[in-house]
Amino acid sequence: MNDHSTPTVSPTFVEPEIYYAQLASVHTATGALITDQDQRILLVKPNYRPHWLIPGGMADDGEPPEVACARELREELGVAVDVGRLLVVDWAPPYGHRTRPLVYFLFDGGTLADQAIELQRDELDDHAYVTVDEAVALSSPAVAARIPAALAAREQGTTVYRPQHG
Repeated sequence: MNDHSTPTVSPTFVEPEIYYAQLASVHTATGALITDQDQRILLVKPNYRPHWLIPGGMADDGEPPEVACARELREELGVAVDVGRLLVVDWAPPYGHRTRPLVYFLFDGGTLADQAIELQRDELDDHAYVTVDEAVALSSPAVAARIPAALAAREQGTTVYRPQHG
Protein backbone atom coordinates (compact mmCIF):
# COMPACT_ATOMS: atom_id res chain seq x y z
CA MET A 1 0.00 0.00 0.00
CA ASN A 2 1.33 3.44 -0.93
CA ASP A 3 0.28 6.87 0.39
CA HIS A 4 -2.39 7.24 -2.31
CA SER A 5 -4.10 3.89 -1.85
CA THR A 6 -7.31 3.31 -0.02
CA PRO A 7 -6.90 0.74 2.75
CA THR A 8 -8.88 -2.41 2.23
CA VAL A 9 -10.88 -4.08 4.93
CA SER A 10 -10.30 -7.77 5.36
CA PRO A 11 -13.39 -9.86 4.58
CA THR A 12 -12.97 -11.41 8.05
CA PHE A 13 -13.06 -8.06 9.87
CA VAL A 14 -15.82 -7.92 12.47
CA GLU A 15 -17.17 -4.68 13.88
CA PRO A 16 -15.98 -4.16 17.49
CA GLU A 17 -19.47 -4.38 19.02
CA ILE A 18 -20.04 -7.72 17.28
CA TYR A 19 -16.55 -8.99 18.13
CA TYR A 20 -16.89 -8.18 21.84
CA ALA A 21 -20.44 -9.55 22.03
CA GLN A 22 -19.25 -12.96 20.87
CA LEU A 23 -16.33 -13.26 23.31
CA ALA A 24 -16.51 -15.55 26.30
CA SER A 25 -17.73 -13.98 29.52
CA VAL A 26 -17.42 -14.95 33.17
CA HIS A 27 -19.16 -14.36 36.46
CA THR A 28 -17.04 -12.46 38.99
CA ALA A 29 -17.23 -13.27 42.69
CA THR A 30 -15.29 -11.82 45.60
CA GLY A 31 -14.56 -12.51 49.22
CA ALA A 32 -12.40 -11.34 52.09
CA LEU A 33 -10.30 -13.37 54.47
CA ILE A 34 -11.18 -11.76 57.80
CA THR A 35 -9.72 -13.00 61.07
CA ASP A 36 -10.17 -12.06 64.71
CA GLN A 37 -7.46 -11.31 67.27
CA ASP A 38 -6.97 -15.07 67.80
CA GLN A 39 -6.45 -15.68 64.04
CA ARG A 40 -9.75 -17.52 63.70
CA ILE A 41 -11.47 -17.12 60.32
CA LEU A 42 -14.81 -15.38 59.86
CA LEU A 43 -17.39 -17.45 57.98
CA VAL A 44 -21.02 -16.67 57.25
CA LYS A 45 -23.92 -19.10 56.88
CA PRO A 46 -26.17 -18.13 53.97
CA ASN A 47 -29.80 -19.23 54.10
CA TYR A 48 -29.67 -20.26 50.43
CA ARG A 49 -26.76 -22.78 50.61
CA PRO A 50 -25.96 -25.80 52.77
CA HIS A 51 -22.33 -24.76 53.42
CA TRP A 52 -20.72 -21.83 55.19
CA LEU A 53 -18.91 -19.21 53.07
CA ILE A 54 -16.18 -16.63 53.25
CA PRO A 55 -17.97 -13.24 53.40
CA GLY A 56 -18.32 -11.55 50.00
CA GLY A 57 -20.44 -11.96 46.93
CA MET A 58 -20.99 -11.38 43.25
CA ALA A 59 -19.74 -8.31 41.41
CA ASP A 60 -22.27 -6.19 39.58
CA ASP A 61 -21.81 -5.72 35.83
CA GLY A 62 -18.69 -3.60 35.26
CA GLU A 63 -17.86 -3.38 38.99
CA PRO A 64 -14.19 -3.87 39.89
CA PRO A 65 -13.64 -6.90 42.17
CA GLU A 66 -12.22 -4.93 45.12
CA VAL A 67 -15.14 -2.47 44.98
CA ALA A 68 -17.61 -5.35 44.81
CA CYS A 69 -15.94 -6.98 47.79
CA ALA A 70 -16.14 -3.83 49.94
CA ARG A 71 -19.79 -3.33 48.94
CA GLU A 72 -20.73 -6.93 49.71
CA LEU A 73 -19.01 -6.77 53.11
CA ARG A 74 -20.92 -3.57 53.99
CA GLU A 75 -24.19 -5.18 52.90
CA GLU A 76 -23.60 -8.58 54.55
CA LEU A 77 -21.77 -7.61 57.74
CA GLY A 78 -22.90 -4.03 58.32
CA VAL A 79 -19.33 -2.79 58.59
CA ALA A 80 -16.82 -1.02 56.39
CA VAL A 81 -13.83 -3.31 55.84
CA ASP A 82 -10.63 -2.11 54.24
CA VAL A 83 -10.18 -4.49 51.34
CA GLY A 84 -6.49 -5.24 51.22
CA ARG A 85 -4.14 -7.15 49.03
CA LEU A 86 -5.32 -9.87 46.65
CA LEU A 87 -4.55 -13.27 48.18
CA VAL A 88 -6.20 -15.86 45.92
CA VAL A 89 -7.67 -15.96 42.45
CA ASP A 90 -9.43 -19.02 41.22
CA TRP A 91 -11.32 -20.01 38.13
CA ALA A 92 -14.06 -22.61 37.91
CA PRO A 93 -15.82 -23.99 34.84
CA PRO A 94 -19.58 -23.68 34.35
CA TYR A 95 -21.47 -25.82 36.83
CA GLY A 96 -25.14 -26.65 37.23
CA HIS A 97 -27.29 -23.57 36.74
CA ARG A 98 -24.18 -21.35 36.41
CA THR A 99 -23.72 -21.42 32.65
CA ARG A 100 -20.53 -19.34 32.59
CA PRO A 101 -17.16 -19.85 34.24
CA LEU A 102 -16.55 -18.14 37.58
CA VAL A 103 -13.52 -16.05 38.50
CA TYR A 104 -13.20 -15.60 42.26
CA PHE A 105 -11.03 -12.92 43.91
CA LEU A 106 -10.19 -13.40 47.60
CA PHE A 107 -8.77 -10.30 49.28
CA ASP A 108 -7.20 -9.74 52.69
CA GLY A 109 -9.88 -8.27 54.95
CA GLY A 110 -7.59 -7.94 57.97
CA THR A 111 -8.77 -8.28 61.57
CA LEU A 112 -12.31 -7.44 62.66
CA ALA A 113 -13.95 -7.49 66.08
CA ASP A 114 -16.93 -9.86 66.33
CA GLN A 115 -19.15 -7.38 68.14
CA ALA A 116 -19.07 -5.01 65.15
CA ILE A 117 -20.98 -7.40 62.85
CA GLU A 118 -24.64 -6.87 62.00
CA LEU A 119 -25.72 -9.59 59.57
CA GLN A 120 -27.89 -9.01 56.54
CA ARG A 121 -30.69 -11.28 57.78
CA ASP A 122 -32.48 -11.72 54.45
CA GLU A 123 -29.44 -13.65 53.11
CA LEU A 124 -27.45 -14.78 56.14
CA ASP A 125 -28.51 -16.89 59.12
CA ASP A 126 -25.32 -16.79 61.16
CA HIS A 127 -21.63 -15.98 61.37
CA ALA A 128 -18.76 -17.43 63.36
CA TYR A 129 -15.04 -17.11 63.89
CA VAL A 130 -13.63 -20.62 63.53
CA THR A 131 -10.29 -22.40 63.39
CA VAL A 132 -8.80 -23.34 60.03
CA ASP A 133 -9.84 -26.97 60.50
CA GLU A 134 -13.40 -25.94 61.39
CA ALA A 135 -13.55 -23.56 58.42
CA VAL A 136 -12.48 -26.30 56.03
CA ALA A 137 -15.00 -28.75 57.52
CA LEU A 138 -17.91 -26.25 57.31
CA SER A 139 -17.19 -25.15 53.74
CA SER A 140 -17.77 -26.63 50.31
CA PRO A 141 -14.67 -28.18 48.70
CA ALA A 142 -14.00 -25.09 46.54
CA VAL A 143 -14.24 -22.68 49.48
CA ALA A 144 -12.32 -25.04 51.75
CA ALA A 145 -9.38 -25.09 49.32
CA ARG A 146 -9.20 -21.29 49.27
CA ILE A 147 -8.75 -20.97 53.04
CA PRO A 148 -5.26 -22.49 53.52
CA ALA A 149 -4.16 -20.93 50.21
CA ALA A 150 -5.25 -17.49 51.45
CA LEU A 151 -3.57 -17.91 54.82
CA ALA A 152 -0.32 -18.97 53.15
CA ALA A 153 -0.52 -16.06 50.68
CA ARG A 154 -1.16 -13.63 53.55
CA GLU A 155 1.84 -14.94 55.48
CA GLN A 156 4.19 -15.06 52.47
CA GLY A 157 3.08 -11.78 50.84
CA THR A 158 2.11 -13.55 47.63
CA THR A 159 -0.97 -14.20 45.52
CA VAL A 160 -2.09 -17.73 44.65
CA TYR A 161 -3.84 -18.79 41.45
CA ARG A 162 -6.00 -21.91 41.84
CA PRO A 163 -7.70 -23.08 38.65
CA GLN A 164 -10.38 -25.73 39.03
CA HIS A 165 -10.84 -27.97 36.05
CA GLY A 166 -14.14 -29.61 36.88
